[in-house]
Formats: sequence, C-alpha cells, structure tokens
Amino acid sequence: MPSVWSRKAEELHREYIANTDAFYRAAGRSLAGELDGFMRSAALGLFKRSPAVGESEVAAYNALYSRGKEPPEALLWDLTGRVCSAGETLPPMFFWGLAEKDAASGRDSSRVFVRMVTNILLSLAACDGEISSAEAGYIADVSARLEAVCDSAGVKASKRPLDPAAYVTTAEPAFTDKAPPAVSASAEGERGEDEQGKAAAEEKPKTRPLNELMAELDALIGLKSVKEEVKSLVNLVRIRSLRAEAGLPAPDISLHMVFTGNPGTGKTTVARLLGELYAAIGALKTGQLVEVDRSGLVAGYVGQTAIKTAQVLDSALGGVLFIDEAYSLASGGENDFGREAIETLLKGMEDHRDELVVIAAGYSGPMERFIRSNPGLESRFNKYIHFPDYTPEELRGIFLLRCEKQGYTLSPEADEALTAQLTELYNNRDENFGNGRTVRNLFEDAVSRQADRLSALAAPSKDELMTLLPEDLKEDNT
Repeated sequence: MPSVWSRKAEELHREYIANTDAFYRAAGRSLAGELDGFMRSAALGLFKRSPAVGESEVAAYNALYSRGKEPPEALLWDLTGRVCSAGETLPPMFFWGLAEKDAASGRDSSRVFVRMVTNILLSLAACDGEISSAEAGYIADVSARLEAVCDSAGVKASKRPLDPAAYVTTAEPAFTDKAPPAVSASAEGERGEDEQGKAAAEEKPKTRPLNELMAELDALIGLKSVKEEVKSLVNLVRIRSLRAEAGLPAPDISLHMVFTGNPGTGKTTVARLLGELYAAIGALKTGQLVEVDRSGLVAGYVGQTAIKTAQVLDSALGGVLFIDEAYSLASGGENDFGREAIETLLKGMEDHRDELVVIAAGYSGPMERFIRSNPGLESRFNKYIHFPDYTPEELRGIFLLRCEKQGYTLSPEADEALTAQLTELYNNRDENFGNGRTVRNLFEDAVSRQADRLSALAAPSKDELMTLLPEDLKEDNT
C-alpha cells in the first residue's frame, strides 16, 4: 500500500500537471524544462520559510515535474541542505521574453504563468497541512515580482489578482529562524546571503601581497580576457597613484564597474580578488567584499529601503560592494522600492567615491537595460567586464580540481564520459547555463552515485573509495 507521502505526492503531481498544462496550452511546451527548474527553485525558497522541512516537503518537491519529464529524487538530508542555501527567488529569464512577446501580440500567457506559480506555491505551502504567514508573504512576493515584469513589459492587466495571505492558518516561524544554518557560498559564483556580507564587514581581511594575489588570479581556470582586463585596471590605478605621489596630474578614474555573464562564471570570485588587489596597491583601505542582491537592499515599506541600502553601503566602505542580479532593482514599476535603492546607491557612490567600489553583476541583456534605465547609472558605471561561458575543457578542469580537493580520481573511461557529457552540455547551453555551478552539481551527483554503488560492497578498498567510474557520471535528466 502506498505511504501517505506517496499519495500526497501523486495528488500534488496531478495538480502540478493540471496547472502547467494550462500554461503550456497558452505558451507552448518548449519551456517545460526551464519552468520545472524555476518551480523547484521557488519551492526551495518557500520551504525556507516553512516551520519545518520534513517528509511532506520532500514528497512535494519530488512531485514538481512536467508531463514527459523525469521526476527529481531528493532525500530529506539533501533537500534540507538545498533549502538552507537557497537564494532569493527572482523572475526567470524566460519569463522576461515571454512578457515581451505577450505585450507585442496582445496575449496574456505571462499572466497565466503568474496565476499558475501562485496556485502551485499555495499547494506546496499546504503540503504539511498549514500555511504560515512567512510562507504566504513569500508567495505574495514572488507573485508581485512576476506581475511587475508583466506591468513593465506592458502586458494587459490581470483579470483578478490573487491574495495568498488569505490562506494563512498558522504564524509559526520558519525553521531557519529557529536554527539559522551556517552555509557558505561556492567559489564558482553562487550568490551569498546578507549574513556573509555582514561577517565580511566585521572581520576585515588582512592585505595579502600583490604577487600572491596576482598568482591566484592567474591560477583561475579560463577567464583569459577577464584576467587581462583586471590586470589592466590594476596597472592603471598603480600608475595613477605613482603620478600623484610624484606631483603629476592624476586624472580621476571611476573604479565602479559592471560584470556581465551567465551564472557560475566566476564573477563573485574575481570581485573578491579585485577588492584585495585594490587594497594591496592602496586604492582601497581594506578590500573586503560585501555581497548582496535585491533582498539585501530593498525593504517592504516606504522609507526603509533608503535606510537599509545606506547600512549596506556603510558596511562596504573601504572595500567592494557586489550587487548580484542588479537589474532586479529596476524590474518593478514607478512605485517599486528598487528605485529608491538605486537613488540611495548613486548618492553613496558619489559621497564615497574614494572609499568604495561598486560592482553590479548579472546577465548581459538585463544589465544593459538596467544601466540605461537611469542616467546616473550610465555616468557612474563606465567599465564593463564580460565573463564568457567556460569551454568544455575548462569545465573539465573545474571538475578535476574539485576531485583533487575532495580526494577523488576519475578512471580513464570516466574521464572520457565526463568530457563527452560536458561537451554536450556546452553545445546545448542557453542563457541559464550554470557553468561552474553545473560542474559542482555534476560532481556532487557523481559522488552520491558512487556512494550508492559502493554501499553494496562489504569492504571497499581505498582505490574504490577514491575512483569515480562512468556509471557515476551518467547524465541526470531531472
């Protein structure tokens, strides 16, 4: 007899299919893979606000797959880890294009998407029998952000907005508030939490020698053009300082810049190194990195956003303020609090021009529109560095580096399988291609499969414990 969680998963999956099929009828099934990925990401954000994460959430998460797609197979410990490290949920890239097509054609597929997401999230929140105020607030926030994209694109108005808060049945706090997890971001560019930025501000890093930092920059896999840009910037700043010390005219230069590129291309890693490099040559006092996204700058009430943004600016003085997915600050309408954050940032950049470097990062297209959205942004951000996708060989190098750090090796056959798999992923990539994050996921999946395989052995040898085989690298179609 199926367990209660299996029955709940089947029921939720039928509801998921009903909602997504309604959307596919309006927009086409080509978005199935991206839609499932977004909904799983949104589920992680929702579960982060849940009173607890248990078997009901696992069953609900594993039910999120479209017709004809493979279901995910998350376990409790795995899902809990993903929930703890989940970042902010922003409108997916495909949704921007969908809204623009709707505006041009007079359709409302993007509005259908918003209603579908809201319905599914409400069902996910209720999987444990209750909906907390934090969960309802999260659902309302996701819905509002999606609606803001529709409004910005000019999609015809929604017929009847939903009110997720009307479904609240309990005010029990989220489990992450009860026991905050200690989760660190990856070196491949995974978005950090506000707490990481605060910790960086409180513990100012010691300045490392310039040659050590340059060696670390050179050691990064790939990124040839990025390294050349960074070195050129450092040289320019050094010569400017030498001219000033010699009593020669030293023209003003703006150190603020824009990093563009897909996720996982090393933007955060380079930003952290750049801060240290500037500190090593005296352009910045401490060189620490404070990393935030929209949620770290924008508050929910009038007047609070300016205060919150100013506090973040103060914490970054002497170092680098890295704003991930900065374009989301301009994604709302005229009354969106993101615009208040932008104005506060512009004033802070002017007031602290010699004490702070601001790096705005995100996808190329949205970032260009973001910079053009405000004359002040165009005047202050005049340096752009593009982070290209990693090549298959570079992705392989990242995987092997993880193996080396974690004490794993690849059999010759596994190495061949890895190269083929990475080449296929690279050739079929789109704007959501994860680069270093994709490699991290592949590595973690391979380690998990190896563990399952070795668990059948009574006493695996050291070589067996270290070696990944081709079957450990089989492609995950979830």
